[in-house]
Amino acid sequence: MTEQTKSGDRSRSLTQRAQQVLVGGVNSPVRAFKAVGGEPLMIERAQGAYLFDADGQEYLDYVGSWGPMIVGHAHPAVVEAIRDQAGRGASFGTSNPPEVELGEMIAAAMPSIEMIRFVCSGTEATMSAARLARAHTGRNLIVKFDGCYHGHGDSFLSQAGSGLATLGISASPGVPEEVARQTISLPYNGLAEVRQVFADYGPEIAAVIVEPLAANMGVVPPAPAFLPLLQELTTKHGALLILDEVISGFRLAYGGAQAVYGVQPDLTTLGKIIGGGLPVGAYGGRREIMQMVAPLGPVYQAGTLAGSPMAMRAGIATIQQLQVPGVYAELSKKAARLAEGIRQALAESGVQGTVNVAGSLLTLFFTPGAVASYDDAKKSDTKRFGQFFRQMLGRGIFLPPSQFEAWFLSTAHSEADIDRTIVACRESLTALK
Repeated sequence: MTEQTKSGDRSRSLTQRAQQVLVGGVNSPVRAFKAVGGEPLMIERAQGAYLFDADGQEYLDYVGSWGPMIVGHAHPAVVEAIRDQAGRGASFGTSNPPEVELGEMIAAAMPSIEMIRFVCSGTEATMSAARLARAHTGRNLIVKFDGCYHGHGDSFLSQAGSGLATLGISASPGVPEEVARQTISLPYNGLAEVRQVFADYGPEIAAVIVEPLAANMGVVPPAPAFLPLLQELTTKHGALLILDEVISGFRLAYGGAQAVYGVQPDLTTLGKIIGGGLPVGAYGGRREIMQMVAPLGPVYQAGTLAGSPMAMRAGIATIQQLQVPGVYAELSKKAARLAEGIRQALAESGVQGTVNVAGSLLTLFFTPGAVASYDDAKKSDTKRFGQFFRQMLGRGIFLPPSQFEAWFLSTAHSEADIDRTIVACRESLTALK
Protein backbone atom coordinates (compact mmCIF):
# COMPACT_ATOMS: atom_id res chain seq x y z
CA MET A 1 0.00 0.00 0.00
CA THR A 2 1.45 3.34 -1.03
CA GLU A 3 1.29 6.41 1.21
CA GLN A 4 -1.18 8.16 -1.06
CA THR A 5 -3.20 7.01 -4.02
CA LYS A 6 -1.81 8.95 -6.98
CA SER A 7 -4.12 11.29 -8.78
CA GLY A 8 -5.36 10.04 -12.12
CA ASP A 9 -4.85 11.84 -15.39
CA ARG A 10 -8.08 13.82 -15.27
CA SER A 11 -7.58 14.97 -11.67
CA ARG A 12 -3.99 15.95 -12.40
CA SER A 13 -5.01 17.89 -15.52
CA LEU A 14 -7.74 19.75 -13.63
CA THR A 15 -5.30 20.58 -10.82
CA GLN A 16 -2.79 21.98 -13.29
CA ARG A 17 -5.51 24.10 -14.89
CA ALA A 18 -6.63 25.30 -11.46
CA GLN A 19 -3.11 26.38 -10.57
CA GLN A 20 -3.10 28.70 -13.57
CA VAL A 21 -6.29 30.54 -12.67
CA LEU A 22 -7.02 30.02 -8.94
CA VAL A 23 -4.67 31.31 -6.25
CA GLY A 24 -2.60 28.27 -5.29
CA GLY A 25 -5.00 26.19 -7.34
CA VAL A 26 -7.62 26.44 -4.57
CA ASN A 27 -10.25 28.72 -3.07
CA SER A 28 -9.35 27.92 0.55
CA PRO A 29 -5.74 27.32 1.63
CA VAL A 30 -5.97 23.98 3.48
CA ARG A 31 -7.29 22.32 0.30
CA ALA A 32 -3.83 22.67 -1.25
CA PHE A 33 -2.36 19.93 1.03
CA LYS A 34 0.67 22.10 1.82
CA ALA A 35 0.78 20.80 5.41
CA VAL A 36 0.48 17.12 4.52
CA GLY A 37 2.18 16.80 1.15
CA GLY A 38 0.99 14.87 -1.86
CA GLU A 39 -1.43 15.83 -4.57
CA PRO A 40 -4.64 17.63 -3.57
CA LEU A 41 -7.93 15.92 -4.29
CA MET A 42 -10.16 17.02 -7.15
CA ILE A 43 -13.58 15.80 -6.04
CA GLU A 44 -16.33 15.54 -8.61
CA ARG A 45 -19.24 14.08 -6.65
CA ALA A 46 -20.25 12.67 -3.27
CA GLN A 47 -22.85 10.32 -1.84
CA GLY A 48 -23.52 9.47 1.77
CA ALA A 49 -20.19 9.10 3.56
CA TYR A 50 -18.16 8.82 0.34
CA LEU A 51 -16.38 11.16 -2.07
CA PHE A 52 -15.43 10.36 -5.67
CA ASP A 53 -12.64 12.19 -7.46
CA ALA A 54 -12.50 13.22 -11.10
CA ASP A 55 -11.05 9.80 -12.00
CA GLY A 56 -13.66 7.82 -10.08
CA GLN A 57 -11.48 7.00 -7.04
CA GLU A 58 -13.60 6.47 -3.91
CA TYR A 59 -12.80 7.90 -0.46
CA LEU A 60 -14.50 7.43 2.91
CA ASP A 61 -14.96 11.03 4.03
CA TYR A 62 -14.29 12.48 7.50
CA VAL A 63 -14.17 16.10 6.32
CA GLY A 64 -17.85 16.46 5.48
CA SER A 65 -17.25 19.79 3.73
CA TRP A 66 -15.70 20.89 7.05
CA GLY A 67 -18.85 20.17 9.03
CA PRO A 68 -22.08 20.94 7.16
CA MET A 69 -22.74 17.42 5.89
CA ILE A 70 -23.96 15.97 9.17
CA VAL A 71 -26.60 13.86 7.39
CA GLY A 72 -24.17 12.81 4.67
CA HIS A 73 -23.64 14.00 1.13
CA ALA A 74 -26.57 14.31 -1.28
CA HIS A 75 -29.16 13.27 1.30
CA PRO A 76 -32.41 12.66 -0.64
CA ALA A 77 -34.47 15.11 1.41
CA VAL A 78 -31.86 17.86 1.04
CA VAL A 79 -31.44 17.21 -2.67
CA GLU A 80 -35.20 17.37 -3.19
CA ALA A 81 -35.46 20.64 -1.27
CA ILE A 82 -32.72 22.22 -3.37
CA ARG A 83 -34.19 20.88 -6.60
CA ASP A 84 -37.65 22.15 -5.74
CA GLN A 85 -36.36 25.60 -4.80
CA ALA A 86 -34.22 25.80 -7.95
CA GLY A 87 -37.39 25.32 -9.95
CA ARG A 88 -39.03 28.16 -8.04
CA GLY A 89 -36.05 30.52 -8.39
CA ALA A 90 -32.59 30.65 -6.85
CA SER A 91 -32.67 34.19 -5.46
CA PHE A 92 -35.17 37.03 -5.42
CA GLY A 93 -33.52 39.97 -3.68
CA THR A 94 -36.59 40.08 -1.41
CA SER A 95 -37.77 38.42 1.76
CA ASN A 96 -38.91 34.83 1.25
CA PRO A 97 -40.85 32.19 3.23
CA PRO A 98 -37.92 29.76 3.78
CA GLU A 99 -35.86 32.37 5.64
CA VAL A 100 -38.76 32.93 8.03
CA GLU A 101 -39.18 29.19 8.60
CA LEU A 102 -35.49 28.56 9.20
CA GLY A 103 -35.26 31.56 11.51
CA GLU A 104 -38.13 30.20 13.58
CA MET A 105 -36.53 26.74 13.73
CA ILE A 106 -33.23 28.16 14.99
CA ALA A 107 -34.90 30.40 17.57
CA ALA A 108 -36.91 27.43 18.88
CA ALA A 109 -33.75 25.32 19.16
CA MET A 110 -31.67 28.07 20.78
CA PRO A 111 -33.72 30.22 23.17
CA SER A 112 -30.87 32.73 23.52
CA ILE A 113 -31.60 33.78 19.92
CA GLU A 114 -34.66 36.05 19.97
CA MET A 115 -33.87 37.68 16.61
CA ILE A 116 -31.56 36.54 13.83
CA ARG A 117 -29.93 37.92 10.70
CA PHE A 118 -28.84 35.55 7.93
CA VAL A 119 -25.63 36.23 6.01
CA CYS A 120 -23.56 34.21 3.55
CA SER A 121 -20.62 32.89 5.60
CA GLY A 122 -19.36 32.29 9.10
CA THR A 123 -16.77 35.03 8.64
CA GLU A 124 -19.50 37.52 7.76
CA ALA A 125 -21.46 36.42 10.84
CA THR A 126 -18.58 36.92 13.28
CA MET A 127 -17.52 40.24 11.73
CA SER A 128 -21.08 41.50 12.02
CA ALA A 129 -21.44 40.25 15.60
CA ALA A 130 -18.24 42.02 16.65
CA ARG A 131 -19.38 45.29 15.04
CA LEU A 132 -22.75 44.98 16.74
CA ALA A 133 -21.12 44.30 20.12
CA ARG A 134 -18.96 47.39 19.79
CA ALA A 135 -21.95 49.51 18.84
CA HIS A 136 -24.09 48.16 21.67
CA THR A 137 -21.47 48.69 24.37
CA GLY A 138 -19.74 51.77 23.00
CA ARG A 139 -16.41 50.01 23.57
CA ASN A 140 -13.68 48.75 21.25
CA LEU A 141 -11.78 45.81 22.76
CA ILE A 142 -12.59 42.26 21.66
CA VAL A 143 -11.24 39.31 23.66
CA LYS A 144 -10.64 36.06 21.78
CA PHE A 145 -8.70 32.88 22.51
CA ASP A 146 -5.56 31.38 21.02
CA GLY A 147 -6.38 28.69 18.48
CA CYS A 148 -10.02 29.69 18.07
CA TYR A 149 -10.75 30.58 14.46
CA HIS A 150 -13.57 33.03 13.84
CA GLY A 151 -13.11 33.55 10.13
CA HIS A 152 -10.73 35.87 8.34
CA GLY A 153 -12.04 39.19 9.62
CA ASP A 154 -9.29 41.65 10.62
CA SER A 155 -10.18 41.45 14.31
CA PHE A 156 -9.73 37.68 14.54
CA LEU A 157 -6.48 36.74 12.82
CA SER A 158 -4.05 36.94 15.74
CA GLN A 159 -3.15 33.51 17.15
CA ALA A 160 -6.02 31.94 15.22
CA GLY A 161 -6.39 28.26 14.55
CA SER A 162 -7.65 26.44 11.45
CA GLY A 163 -5.75 27.29 8.27
CA LEU A 164 -3.47 29.80 9.96
CA ALA A 165 -2.26 27.14 12.39
CA THR A 166 -1.92 24.68 9.53
CA LEU A 167 0.27 27.04 7.54
CA GLY A 168 2.18 28.37 10.56
CA ILE A 169 0.78 31.89 10.28
CA SER A 170 0.17 33.70 13.59
CA ALA A 171 -1.35 36.83 12.06
CA SER A 172 -1.91 38.21 8.59
CA PRO A 173 -0.28 41.07 6.70
CA GLY A 174 -2.82 43.66 5.70
CA VAL A 175 -4.35 43.98 9.16
CA PRO A 176 -3.67 47.54 10.42
CA GLU A 177 -1.89 47.77 13.77
CA GLU A 178 -4.68 49.98 15.01
CA VAL A 179 -7.14 47.12 14.43
CA ALA A 180 -4.83 44.49 15.89
CA ARG A 181 -4.48 46.51 19.08
CA GLN A 182 -8.23 46.27 19.61
CA THR A 183 -8.04 42.47 19.99
CA ILE A 184 -6.70 40.64 23.03
CA SER A 185 -5.95 36.93 22.56
CA LEU A 186 -5.78 34.71 25.65
CA PRO A 187 -5.09 30.99 26.21
CA TYR A 188 -8.17 28.83 25.68
CA ASN A 189 -9.25 27.42 29.06
CA GLY A 190 -6.98 30.01 30.73
CA LEU A 191 -9.03 30.92 33.80
CA ALA A 192 -6.40 33.08 35.49
CA GLU A 193 -5.69 34.99 32.28
CA VAL A 194 -9.39 35.73 31.76
CA ARG A 195 -9.73 37.07 35.31
CA GLN A 196 -6.65 39.23 34.85
CA VAL A 197 -7.71 40.77 31.56
CA PHE A 198 -11.06 41.79 33.02
CA ALA A 199 -9.30 43.22 36.07
CA ASP A 200 -7.07 45.27 33.76
CA TYR A 201 -9.46 46.22 30.94
CA GLY A 202 -13.01 45.45 32.10
CA PRO A 203 -14.57 48.85 31.28
CA GLU A 204 -13.03 48.78 27.78
CA ILE A 205 -14.08 45.27 26.70
CA ALA A 206 -16.96 45.19 24.21
CA ALA A 207 -17.18 41.43 23.91
CA VAL A 208 -15.62 38.06 24.46
CA ILE A 209 -15.91 35.73 21.46
CA VAL A 210 -15.19 32.05 21.87
CA GLU A 211 -15.78 28.67 20.32
CA PRO A 212 -17.67 26.96 23.18
CA LEU A 213 -16.15 23.73 21.90
CA ALA A 214 -12.86 24.53 20.21
CA ALA A 215 -12.59 22.72 16.89
CA ASN A 216 -10.17 24.82 14.86
CA MET A 217 -7.02 23.85 16.78
CA GLY A 218 -8.33 20.33 16.68
CA VAL A 219 -11.08 19.32 19.09
CA VAL A 220 -10.48 20.81 22.55
CA PRO A 221 -13.42 20.75 25.01
CA PRO A 222 -13.88 23.61 27.46
CA ALA A 223 -12.73 23.13 31.05
CA PRO A 224 -15.76 22.85 33.37
CA ALA A 225 -15.29 26.35 34.84
CA PHE A 226 -14.27 28.10 31.60
CA LEU A 227 -17.56 29.06 29.95
CA PRO A 228 -19.33 29.85 33.25
CA LEU A 229 -16.47 32.23 34.08
CA LEU A 230 -16.83 34.00 30.74
CA GLN A 231 -20.54 34.43 31.31
CA GLU A 232 -19.99 35.69 34.86
CA LEU A 233 -17.33 38.25 33.94
CA THR A 234 -18.99 39.59 30.81
CA THR A 235 -22.22 40.10 32.75
CA LYS A 236 -20.40 41.75 35.66
CA HIS A 237 -18.46 44.16 33.44
CA GLY A 238 -21.20 44.98 30.92
CA ALA A 239 -19.49 43.21 28.00
CA LEU A 240 -21.23 40.80 25.60
CA LEU A 241 -20.56 37.07 25.37
CA ILE A 242 -20.49 35.85 21.76
CA LEU A 243 -20.53 32.09 21.22
CA ASP A 244 -19.15 31.14 17.83
CA GLU A 245 -21.23 28.07 17.05
CA VAL A 246 -20.45 28.00 13.33
CA ILE A 247 -19.13 24.46 13.88
CA SER A 248 -20.89 23.35 17.07
CA GLY A 249 -24.36 24.68 16.23
CA PHE A 250 -26.64 21.70 15.48
CA ARG A 251 -23.48 19.57 15.49
CA LEU A 252 -22.82 18.96 19.17
CA ALA A 253 -26.54 18.86 19.95
CA TYR A 254 -29.78 20.14 18.47
CA GLY A 255 -29.51 23.24 20.67
CA GLY A 256 -25.79 23.58 20.04
CA ALA A 257 -22.96 23.72 22.54
CA GLN A 258 -24.84 26.31 24.58
CA ALA A 259 -27.45 23.67 25.38
CA VAL A 260 -24.82 21.07 26.26
CA TYR A 261 -22.78 23.37 28.51
CA GLY A 262 -25.65 25.43 29.92
CA VAL A 263 -24.41 28.82 28.71
CA GLN A 264 -26.66 31.76 27.79
CA PRO A 265 -24.77 33.97 25.32
CA ASP A 266 -25.74 37.49 24.35
CA LEU A 267 -24.99 36.76 20.69
CA THR A 268 -24.47 33.53 18.74
CA THR A 269 -22.91 33.04 15.32
CA LEU A 270 -23.90 30.11 13.13
CA GLY A 271 -23.08 28.60 9.76
CA LYS A 272 -22.31 25.25 8.12
CA ILE A 273 -25.17 22.90 9.12
CA ILE A 274 -27.87 25.58 8.96
CA GLY A 275 -27.25 25.82 5.21
CA GLY A 276 -27.10 22.09 4.51
CA GLY A 277 -23.87 22.50 2.56
CA LEU A 278 -24.77 25.74 0.75
CA PRO A 279 -23.09 29.09 1.60
CA VAL A 280 -24.63 30.45 4.77
CA GLY A 281 -24.03 32.22 8.06
CA ALA A 282 -26.13 33.87 10.73
CA TYR A 283 -25.85 35.92 13.88
CA GLY A 284 -28.54 36.37 16.46
CA GLY A 285 -29.21 37.03 20.09
CA ARG A 286 -31.14 39.17 22.52
CA ARG A 287 -33.84 41.27 20.92
CA GLU A 288 -32.61 44.55 22.41
CA ILE A 289 -29.16 44.00 20.86
CA MET A 290 -30.32 42.77 17.47
CA GLN A 291 -32.70 45.72 17.11
CA MET A 292 -29.61 47.91 16.66
CA VAL A 293 -29.08 46.32 13.22
CA ALA A 294 -30.43 48.17 10.17
CA PRO A 295 -33.21 48.74 9.25
CA LEU A 296 -34.30 48.89 12.91
CA GLY A 297 -31.10 50.56 14.11
CA PRO A 298 -27.92 52.32 13.00
CA VAL A 299 -25.56 49.31 12.67
CA TYR A 300 -25.37 48.72 8.94
CA GLN A 301 -25.03 45.27 7.43
CA ALA A 302 -26.48 43.98 4.18
CA GLY A 303 -26.02 41.21 1.62
CA THR A 304 -27.36 40.54 -1.86
CA LEU A 305 -27.64 36.78 -1.29
CA ALA A 306 -28.33 36.86 2.45
CA GLY A 307 -31.22 34.54 3.28
CA SER A 308 -30.87 32.80 -0.07
CA PRO A 309 -33.93 30.56 -0.44
CA MET A 310 -31.71 27.77 -1.79
CA ALA A 311 -29.56 27.75 1.35
CA MET A 312 -32.59 28.17 3.59
CA ARG A 313 -34.37 25.19 2.05
CA ALA A 314 -31.25 23.03 2.32
CA GLY A 315 -30.84 24.06 5.96
CA ILE A 316 -34.47 23.34 6.81
CA ALA A 317 -34.27 19.88 5.23
CA THR A 318 -31.04 19.11 7.09
CA ILE A 319 -32.29 20.28 10.47
CA GLN A 320 -35.50 18.29 10.03
CA GLN A 321 -33.38 15.13 9.75
CA LEU A 322 -31.74 16.04 13.07
CA GLN A 323 -35.11 16.10 14.83
CA VAL A 324 -35.31 12.30 14.65
CA PRO A 325 -35.13 10.94 18.22
CA GLY A 326 -31.77 9.44 19.11
CA VAL A 327 -29.84 10.86 16.16
CA TYR A 328 -27.28 12.70 18.31
CA ALA A 329 -26.84 9.78 20.70
CA GLU A 330 -26.10 7.51 17.74
CA LEU A 331 -23.61 9.98 16.25
CA SER A 332 -21.82 10.30 19.60
CA LYS A 333 -21.76 6.52 20.02
CA LYS A 334 -20.08 6.06 16.64
CA ALA A 335 -17.53 8.79 17.34
CA ALA A 336 -16.73 7.35 20.77
CA ARG A 337 -16.20 3.89 19.27
CA LEU A 338 -13.92 5.30 16.60
CA ALA A 339 -11.96 7.27 19.22
CA GLU A 340 -11.49 4.16 21.37
CA GLY A 341 -10.40 2.16 18.34
CA ILE A 342 -7.77 4.80 17.51
CA ARG A 343 -6.52 4.78 21.11
CA GLN A 344 -6.12 1.01 20.98
CA ALA A 345 -4.29 1.31 17.65
CA LEU A 346 -1.94 3.88 19.19
CA ALA A 347 -1.19 1.56 22.09
CA GLU A 348 -0.56 -1.42 19.81
CA SER A 349 1.70 0.55 17.46
CA GLY A 350 3.68 2.36 20.14
CA VAL A 351 3.08 5.68 18.38
CA GLN A 352 2.50 8.57 20.77
CA GLY A 353 -0.82 10.31 20.39
CA THR A 354 -3.87 11.71 22.13
CA VAL A 355 -7.48 11.48 20.95
CA ASN A 356 -9.99 14.16 21.93
CA VAL A 357 -13.65 13.51 21.16
CA ALA A 358 -16.84 15.50 21.72
CA GLY A 359 -20.13 14.45 20.19
CA SER A 360 -19.51 13.63 16.52
CA LEU A 361 -16.17 15.48 16.43
CA LEU A 362 -12.74 14.08 17.16
CA THR A 363 -9.05 14.77 16.60
CA LEU A 364 -5.99 12.53 16.82
CA PHE A 365 -3.13 14.72 18.04
CA PHE A 366 0.37 13.35 17.54
CA THR A 367 1.51 14.37 21.00
CA PRO A 368 1.64 12.19 24.13
CA GLY A 369 0.20 14.67 26.61
CA ALA A 370 -3.32 15.91 27.17
CA VAL A 371 -4.49 18.65 24.79
CA ALA A 372 -6.47 21.36 26.60
CA SER A 373 -5.15 24.50 24.87
CA TYR A 374 -3.58 25.79 21.69
CA ASP A 375 -0.12 25.56 23.24
CA ASP A 376 -0.79 21.87 23.91
CA ALA A 377 -2.03 21.31 20.36
CA LYS A 378 1.05 23.02 18.88
CA LYS A 379 3.28 20.38 20.52
CA SER A 380 1.92 17.87 18.02
CA ASP A 381 4.29 16.27 15.53
CA THR A 382 2.89 17.74 12.32
CA LYS A 383 5.36 15.84 10.16
CA ARG A 384 4.10 12.57 11.60
CA PHE A 385 0.52 13.70 11.07
CA GLY A 386 1.31 14.32 7.40
CA GLN A 387 2.70 10.79 7.09
CA PHE A 388 -0.38 9.38 8.80
CA PHE A 389 -2.68 11.43 6.56
CA ARG A 390 -1.02 10.04 3.43
CA GLN A 391 -1.16 6.49 4.77
CA MET A 392 -4.88 6.84 5.44
CA LEU A 393 -5.53 8.45 2.06
CA GLY A 394 -3.70 5.55 0.43
CA ARG A 395 -6.23 3.28 2.12
CA GLY A 396 -9.10 5.30 0.71
CA ILE A 397 -9.91 7.35 3.81
CA PHE A 398 -9.96 11.14 3.59
CA LEU A 399 -9.14 13.00 6.81
CA PRO A 400 -8.88 16.77 7.23
CA PRO A 401 -5.48 17.66 5.69
CA SER A 402 -4.29 19.40 8.86
CA GLN A 403 -3.30 18.35 12.36
CA PHE A 404 -5.31 21.28 13.68
CA GLU A 405 -8.77 20.35 12.43
CA ALA A 406 -11.62 18.11 13.54
CA TRP A 407 -12.79 14.87 11.97
CA PHE A 408 -16.53 15.09 11.24
CA LEU A 409 -18.82 12.10 11.42
CA SER A 410 -22.24 11.96 9.80
CA THR A 411 -25.38 9.88 10.09
CA ALA A 412 -24.30 8.28 6.81
CA HIS A 413 -21.22 6.66 8.40
CA SER A 414 -22.09 3.02 9.01
CA GLU A 415 -20.73 0.66 11.66
CA ALA A 416 -18.82 -1.03 8.84
CA ASP A 417 -17.27 2.34 7.93
CA ILE A 418 -16.12 2.78 11.54
CA ASP A 419 -14.64 -0.74 11.55
CA ARG A 420 -12.84 -0.05 8.29
CA THR A 421 -11.43 3.21 9.64
CA ILE A 422 -10.12 1.58 12.82
CA VAL A 423 -8.36 -1.11 10.78
CA ALA A 424 -6.88 1.56 8.49
CA CYS A 425 -5.68 3.54 11.53
CA ARG A 426 -4.00 0.44 12.96
CA GLU A 427 -2.25 -0.30 9.67
CA SER A 428 -1.28 3.35 9.08
CA LEU A 429 0.12 3.85 12.58
CA THR A 430 2.11 0.62 12.34
CA ALA A 431 3.55 1.84 9.05
CA LEU A 432 4.86 4.99 10.76
CA LYS A 433 7.28 3.11 13.05
